[in-house]
Amino acid sequence: MYPNPIKQKLADGDVVLGTGLAAFSPYIAGPTIGTGIDFLWIDTEHMPYGMEQLDVIPVLARQRGVAPMIRVAHNDPGLIKKAYDVGAVLVMVPQVNTVDEARRAVDAAHYAPQGNRGLSPMWTRVAGVDWQMVLETANDETMLICQMESKQAWDNLDEIAAVPGIDIILVGPLDLSASLGLAGQTGSKEVQQIMEEVPKRLEGTGVVVGTTLADPTEIKQKIDWGYRFLNVGNPLAFGVQAVTDHVRDLREYAAKR
Repeated sequence: MYPNPIKQKLADGDVVLGTGLAAFSPYIAGPTIGTGIDFLWIDTEHMPYGMEQLDVIPVLARQRGVAPMIRVAHNDPGLIKKAYDVGAVLVMVPQVNTVDEARRAVDAAHYAPQGNRGLSPMWTRVAGVDWQMVLETANDETMLICQMESKQAWDNLDEIAAVPGIDIILVGPLDLSASLGLAGQTGSKEVQQIMEEVPKRLEGTGVVVGTTLADPTEIKQKIDWGYRFLNVGNPLAFGVQAVTDHVRDLREYAAKR
């Protein structure tokens, strides 16, 4: 699907939801894409995979109407370029702490004249999408996510959000907790106060606020706070929990017989 409609959905004020890809396999990606999500979170920052192991998974997601979102390992033009060239609709850059870092990400994510990304969208060869048409229109579809994961990024939030070309600022609760000296305490008052304030500070800027969480109740709270781009855990974690619960219940049932 080109262009993917996720940018329009956000422009219309919709809440968009995604989930994480547990392993870089089409046999895992296929059922995950079929869950009704808007975007597929593909993580090359913390998972032990490189871009080459994605193969045609981003194209598979596109063809089924889901936007592939690739998080690169760091703010590197080479990694950002390869993520889009393999088929990403959205690229997420972690740990964007300053205006200069935000500008570098924007420059790497867009074709001229908006940026300086090299032209070669290889995914089109697999998907059967017209190469020239994509070259001429890619900047209209391309979306960039900058992560706010530190106290420094929070302090610079207004200036970062003002950089043209940033579509989404995604709050990373875990790294933010560490930056505040509360590693792992994502539910702490300090982390939650900042998370509640981010949508208020960005209201009217045109920049969408996102985050990633696993608890549906907390996700609903964040939607109420103004978050509109939300990753909903990943199927492996939810599935493992379900199996754990079933096994426990069945053992209790068997023990009573």
